[in-house]
Amino acid sequence: MNIKIRTGIGYDVHPLVPGRKLVLGGVNIPFDKGLEGWSDADALTHAIIDALLGAAVRGDIGSHFPPGEPEYKDISSQVLLEKVREELAGNGWQVVNIDATILAERPRLRDFIDGMRQQLSQTLNIDIGRVSVKASTFNGLGFIGRGQGIAACAVALIEGGKDEDI
Repeated sequence: MNIKIRTGIGYDVHPLVPGRKLVLGGVNIPFDKGLEGWSDADALTHAIIDALLGAAVRGDIGSHFPPGEPEYKDISSQVLLEKVREELAGNGWQVVNIDATILAERPRLRDFIDGMRQQLSQTLNIDIGRVSVKASTFNGLGFIGRGQGIAACAVALIEGGKDEDI
């Protein structure tokens, strides 16, 4: 049996601004600021989307869901992740696992990690044991350390694919 596997890496960053909800991994996080962006600006989910698209050699989030397009204004990134999962499945790819890290000085995210893992596993239609989400700070360094933004990075492993995929 010839099993094809691929990995992809994704990264996203958004500035924190007042007047927006903070959404990470599809979970609303109580905080006095939220991430600025055209959609809900969920940096964690955006990094995962880019990792999946990269693994399948399908471009990036901006080429699939261009900022400025009215249909994506304030859209839940979970909807975008579902569309990407469906596109990959239509090309024979299945998500094996996700490993992601959120980079934020504040708020503390420990109490929300399990909810993020649950939401992401549900959207990706995979077991929660295949979704790892971690959080780390910048120890006061740089724009993240000053509390001006939040970043996320992710690695995705997919398997399957159609025979014409190289």
